[in-house]
Parts: sequence; C-alpha cells; structure tokens
Amino acid sequence: MLNTYFRVIVGTMVLLSVVLTVYVNPNWMWFTVFIGVNLIQSAFTKWCLLETILVKLGVKKEAKGCAVNP
Repeated sequence: MLNTYFRVIVGTMVLLSVVLTVYVNPNWMWFTVFIGVNLIQSAFTKWCLLETILVKLGVKKEAKGCAVNP
C-alpha cells in the first residue's frame, strides 16, 4: 500500500509542478527538479522523507514491494 500512495503523491506533484510551470511561472520547474533529485537521492540512501511521513500516518509497508503476486 505504501508504494501505491508514494507513486500517486509523487506523480501528482510532478504533474502539478508542470502545470504551474506552464500557467503560472517558469520557476516552478525547480519543484520538478527537487522531486527528481529527491528520488535519485533516495535510490542511493534508501531513505525518503515522504515514505517516513506516510509510515507515521499509518500507511502499511508491503511485504513484497513492487512484486506482483500471481
């Protein structure tokens, strides 16, 4: 469940930042850059602030991660 919430939130933030960049101000692109850098950082450190927040809010981690159960 955590993986699903994470993907929905990050995807929404990326799309929102693109819309804000196009319709409000080009400087909103820095928000997209921040999201990308955070994702790359979390791949190396295995730590992500969003994941920590979601766990504290009570979202359960999956036992198998991204694996699909047949």
